[in-house]
Amino acid sequence: MKAFLKKQNIEISLNIIFVQAMGALAHGLFASLLIGTIMRTLGEQVTALAFLQEYANYATGVTGAAMALAVGYALKSPPFVMYSLLAVGAAANVLGGAGGPLAVFFVAIVASYAGKLVSKTTPVDIILTPFVTIVVGVFVAGIIAPPIGSAAIQLGRLVMVTTELNPLIMGSLVSAIMGLALTLPISSAALAASFSLTGVAGAAALAGCAAHMVGFAVASYRENKIGGLMAQGLGTSMLQIPNLLKKPTICIPAIVASLINGPVAIMVFGMQMNGPAIASGMGTAGLVGPIGIITGWFSPSEAAISAGAAAIEPTAFNWIGLAVVSVILPAVVSLVVSEFMRSREWIKFGDMKIEC
Repeated sequence: MKAFLKKQNIEISLNIIFVQAMGALAHGLFASLLIGTIMRTLGEQVTALAFLQEYANYATGVTGAAMALAVGYALKSPPFVMYSLLAVGAAANVLGGAGGPLAVFFVAIVASYAGKLVSKTTPVDIILTPFVTIVVGVFVAGIIAPPIGSAAIQLGRLVMVTTELNPLIMGSLVSAIMGLALTLPISSAALAASFSLTGVAGAAALAGCAAHMVGFAVASYRENKIGGLMAQGLGTSMLQIPNLLKKPTICIPAIVASLINGPVAIMVFGMQMNGPAIASGMGTAGLVGPIGIITGWFSPSEAAISAGAAAIEPTAFNWIGLAVVSVILPAVVSLVVSEFMRSREWIKFGDMKIEC
């Protein structure tokens, strides 16, 4: 059996699955859903770039396929297995709902290994390998993706419940939960859209997502320089997943920043997210979150209007608050905390190095 598994290039280890494959998942998500959302926002805000809205539909439409393909690549799957994972990823992402990325991750791994088991073992490889990969993948997706999606929905409901608490507790909890959802393989954007996170809940969600993206970008600047700053600050903090699995404590600066940033957004600046709900879960990815706040000032979304929102003329205080919550406060808090942790060697050079 060991000889057969080696021949089929099947290696199962925590490093391969939870470091390499999960890191690849983040890349696939960024190259589809996140970049598509960024393109759509640019197309909506800049008349000359309106064509990007159509392009964005194609990018976001292959989200599940892109993530599954990335996982298959990380697992060094044969060509026919990787091609077949496109269908598997699409199925898992749809069936997983708000938990799509997490569902795709587990389903793609199972399907990839199943495809590898039969790859090039018969004269009809061109038929057998895609057949096994797709059938096993879609079957597994039908079993585990819906529960994963339900779990993600429960997380979204938890976010909504916390909005009923006082601003201090609600701001901290919503901010922290959504920040973690953005960094972990759960679609914070899908959660925000599914539960129409607008108003103060949306603002707290944005504050948490921004805290994680900007927080990780600034805290890891020593290792990743400008490229890493841009990739995480304007892209996704999910790039840190492989490092988090090896050393979870590196997320402390971002968590501290999110716990502070949420209440500040609500209690100090009275911030509300009245733009598209999905923007609440995007953080600073392509500046979609801040642009959502701005859009909500001038033209509230239908969800925000139904909740009682109305257009406003932003003041200098509003603009200052947006800058502080989106960038300045997360950067300062995460830098102070991370430098303190580095001085105690709780974070060492290289712990936050990413591939970007």
